[in-house]
Amino acid sequence: MIMTLLIALVVIIGAILLVVAVLAMRNRDPLAEMRNNAASAPQRDPFDEVTGATEFGPDRLAPGAIIVYGATDYVVRGTLVVQQGPFTWYEHLLDGGDGASWLGVEVDEGQLELVWWTTRKQALHPQSPLDFEGVTYHEGERGHAQYRSIGTTGLPQSGEMRYIDMADSTGELRLGFEGWANDDSWEMSTGRVVLPGEFTVYPAPK
Repeated sequence: MIMTLLIALVVIIGAILLVVAVLAMRNRDPLAEMRNNAASAPQRDPFDEVTGATEFGPDRLAPGAIIVYGATDYVVRGTLVVQQGPFTWYEHLLDGGDGASWLGVEVDEGQLELVWWTTRKQALHPQSPLDFEGVTYHEGERGHAQYRSIGTTGLPQSGEMRYIDMADSTGELRLGFEGWANDDSWEMSTGRVVLPGEFTVYPAPK
């Protein structure tokens, strides 16, 4: 009699555990699991996936780094980390040479792109096409993004920006417009695509 009761008790407990397991499976939130898995997964550094790109990654190119370009040494005074959705790119303010220069660094679709930007004082209204200094530029992209300022950039530590990117027919010459916060005005820069081999980078001190 006792043995029969024990067997019945074991069967009942097993049935209860089975029901609990089934209910737990039904109540799972697959989207939450995906988010948790994504959050716990190690973030990939896009600079590690492109040959030669790590030289210009954020671990090396940051305030305090030195860039040798031509016969001139440039010191990185500040860096803007710009984010738009899943995309991140970097704009480094350089001290050296004539005028205000920025080096734009981005890994896009598995390709490293470097653009040497020079700030211009002309107050042009962005439109496409736009003729400037004998070059015709067409709009390629525009949007809004969030930025974070590191070092000396002349901007708040963080904020929102808007941008318009334009290029000539070859894609090698660029014209950029950027606006900050609630200011309706635009800052204009001319740029040109440069190659990694044109630089020597001495990393920022840790």
